[in-house]
Amino acid sequence: MKKLINSTETLLAESLDGFAAAHADIVALGPERKFLRRRALTPGKVALVSGGGSGHEPLHSGFVGYGMLDAACPGQVFTSPTPDQIVEAAQAVANERRRSPSAAPPP
Repeated sequence: MKKLINSTETLLAESLDGFAAAHADIVALGPERKFLRRRALTPGKVALVSGGGSGHEPLHSGFVGYGMLDAACPGQVFTSPTPDQIVEAAQAVANERRRSPSAAPPP
């Protein structure tokens, strides 16, 4: 099977740019393409972040969307994402859940 790859050095960046452009109504790229995130976050929802190596494509990016992941951190080809990527993605999608004053304190 043949693949259309311009360069192994730009494979991940080009894949993410194309995915973000095709689904611009749902997702946005983080700074320096460190992560992909949902455009509209659900207030009070626990954020879900995933990531992994981008073997043949940035797999987890396809799971970012409504009722799914809030962000995905794609590592380079066959490489895990860096801790900095994960922290930035988590901070970008973090939601503060506010308890009502009448809510019981946690156990």
